[in-house]
Amino acid sequence: MSLDLDERQRAMLQEMGVRVWQPAPQRPVLPALAPLAAASGRATPPGPVSAALRPLAEAAVRQQSLAARLGSADPSEALLVSPDGQDWPALAEAVSRCQSCELCRGRRAPVFAPPQPPLPADWLVLGEPPDDEEERAGAAFAGPTGQLLGNMLRALGLSRQGGAAQTAAQRAYLTNVVKCRPAALRVPQPQELRACQPYLSREIALVRPKVILAMGRFAAQSLLQDSLPDAAELPLGKLRGQTYHHLGIPVVVTYHPGYLLRSQADKARAWADLCRAATLVQAAAATAGP
Repeated sequence: MSLDLDERQRAMLQEMGVRVWQPAPQRPVLPALAPLAAASGRATPPGPVSAALRPLAEAAVRQQSLAARLGSADPSEALLVSPDGQDWPALAEAVSRCQSCELCRGRRAPVFAPPQPPLPADWLVLGEPPDDEEERAGAAFAGPTGQLLGNMLRALGLSRQGGAAQTAAQRAYLTNVVKCRPAALRVPQPQELRACQPYLSREIALVRPKVILAMGRFAAQSLLQDSLPDAAELPLGKLRGQTYHHLGIPVVVTYHPGYLLRSQADKARAWADLCRAATLVQAAAATAGP
């Protein structure tokens, strides 16, 4: 995947408030970043993103139906959190029946949308705990945050859960650090992050990404808690600009799109983080060979 940007990709970045310099001819380098222009705060029309989310919304309806059927079950009958070896349908059922922590209490349905079709992707994008829009959609990065992330991914030639016609290098799988939105507005506790960790590990095994983009503080904390014990105490800005590893896969930490909608000045920094992730994917592809 080349990081040379065509006019359409540059227009997307301009709409997001990120201005890039024209790269010098014949130099395969990352687009340089100029100081952030005055941000318009506008998102691109939701048509393409809405179309991409349509199968995810249908999956959410199926999950809500399953959750309703299982809602009266005794918690002692819930599946154990041991998803090793499960395929996507089995993993989705396990998530729907999970009773491993307090987050499941009062949830409408878990936020979990297996890729359609179930193909590997070079990028895994990990978001924060689900918000109300994500819970209603049954998928990560819904609403305005999804529109902004979609613009950023398309600027790199990527699409969320792309179809069979696309290669793994063109696909990005999106998920949340935990699968349930708490009934009361609060942050997840460390034990709740740990309870969802097996599901995330299985998602990673099924997707087989070349890079993981951790968007937000809790996403970073979940991935770095073993290798960087004080990750929970560090501000996100201190975690940026470095490459970490989780399960042997490079991890890049950046800002969540929801934060970027409120803090336009950090969009250029987030774009630099995505460029860092893209170079890691390129390096992994070069190492793997044809």
